[in-house]
Amino acid sequence: MFALWTWTGHRPGGPPACLGVRETVPLAVPVDGRVEIIEVDCVIVTPDELAADTAITDPAPSLLLWRRAIDGAEIAALPIAAHAVPDAGGGAVVSPERALRTLRDTLALQHVTTADLRPYQARGIGWLRETADAHGGALLADEMGLGKTVQTIGFLLGRAAAGPQLVVCPTSLVGNWAREITAFAPGLRPIPWRAAEPLADLADAGAVLIVGYPTLRLHAAALSARHWVTAVFDEAQTLKNPRTQVSKAARAITRDAAVALTGTPVENHLEELWALLNLVTPALFAHRGQFRRRFVRPIADGSTTAAARLRDTVEPVLLARRKTQVAAALPAKIHTDLLCDPTPEQEQLYDRLLDRAIDDGFGAGAERHGRVLAALTALKQVCNHPGLITGDLDELAGRSGKLDLCADIVAANLENDAPTLLFTQYRRTGDLLVRHLSERFAIAAPFLHGGLTPGERTAIVDDFQAEHGPAVLVLSLRAAGTGLTLTRAADVIHFDRWWNPAVEAQASDRAHRIGQTRTVTVTTLTCATTVEEHIASMHDRKSALTDLSDSAGIAALARLDDERLVAILRRKRERN
Repeated sequence: MFALWTWTGHRPGGPPACLGVRETVPLAVPVDGRVEIIEVDCVIVTPDELAADTAITDPAPSLLLWRRAIDGAEIAALPIAAHAVPDAGGGAVVSPERALRTLRDTLALQHVTTADLRPYQARGIGWLRETADAHGGALLADEMGLGKTVQTIGFLLGRAAAGPQLVVCPTSLVGNWAREITAFAPGLRPIPWRAAEPLADLADAGAVLIVGYPTLRLHAAALSARHWVTAVFDEAQTLKNPRTQVSKAARAITRDAAVALTGTPVENHLEELWALLNLVTPALFAHRGQFRRRFVRPIADGSTTAAARLRDTVEPVLLARRKTQVAAALPAKIHTDLLCDPTPEQEQLYDRLLDRAIDDGFGAGAERHGRVLAALTALKQVCNHPGLITGDLDELAGRSGKLDLCADIVAANLENDAPTLLFTQYRRTGDLLVRHLSERFAIAAPFLHGGLTPGERTAIVDDFQAEHGPAVLVLSLRAAGTGLTLTRAADVIHFDRWWNPAVEAQASDRAHRIGQTRTVTVTTLTCATTVEEHIASMHDRKSALTDLSDSAGIAALARLDDERLVAILRRKRERN
């Protein structure tokens, strides 16, 4: 067996200067009577070196055929070794003809984009092309940080000559898409449009209109009146409810092909999976009721047969790869969960607020949901700092066990010259953290939150990523959970707990992305003996098909009777 491995930019400093440098590549090899996809040690060669007679002594006949294939020769049948190439998802072995086409596409891509494509990214672009041609749409659900944007840009490049293309994304990412297209695809012309001006002329080849989801909703008629060669929907989980206006507007777009991008694990929410599949390939996934009967209900009941049938059904149009599959060189991610003891002031205020909520009653129906949410929000604020409730913020230190422990972690990171990302879900908590960092360490930590303009967000990110950027960046969990690359940091702190662990994971992956060279340490801070421990335990018990969004978590609490609800909210005094 042999393997051909071309350098694609992932090794710093350029291609190796000599043969013999080792890398690994996924290949399908026989193991105990069956074929498995495993990592095989290979020699790195460039296409030019492969074609040179001196590169490899005594080449095998099959290798000679691969040389001819790179030179463009038509080969009727590649040798059996070509079957060792796995498909983009690593779940099947491709035909020799497809292996050859994939190789040629990969080599061609390196000449049309300025991006240093990694092998799996080039494969992803090829997969998007094949899937869009065969089915009219595709769902790319690679894990956060694997470069879905650059893969999609490569796909758009290959379709640029056919007419205008559309990218729809969160408003905060419109500028990011324009910058990425400009950087990686000189053959494309990005046109950000926020509807403040007339729709630009899109007649020239390479035009890519970029709009936010609010713009799509408000100007659906203008956008659906045009025919688009490609429609891309980034952070497509926004369209998970097909009954919303923005989702209806997305489905009304006339296009030759549609691509949905999401880093949210689609297998966790099967109803949302159907919505995205219906968006990009409505001909294949038209009937929601049928999808529920065949897959959602049986899988919820534990049917492994239905789960296997679902994988086979979606495999042609869904590509969802994990870092462990395709980016083995990515550094490890270490999780540390720390319990912080509340101060006496926090304990007394927490108990007083809960007693007041109990005396007022939690009500019933919609009123109950609102009162539970209000009580929960107040108790979580106390866990962060009592001054957020009392308004007494003259002195910050010594009053919150969580704040003091967070400051100790930041102090250690400052000594080690380790830039830090500090996430919180509350705007006022973020302001408090910025102030405390300034008073204790005399550092000016920027705060990236939803109230900033796209230009302000971009400036903060660029400044932090610079070599001598700020030592700490405070971020709102919602505003910074998607679409950002912050690989200058290798330390992430979650100051408060969110219901959905996937939201925390997405935020952590701002640092644990391609380009990161250090082990990423993720620290979560939980206020002991409080409702935050209940949230942490829900994270630990989360099953593959459980919806733990923030609204679902609060709704679950509201459905409990008063006795069970209070038992969860009350501090666990036996720990003291």
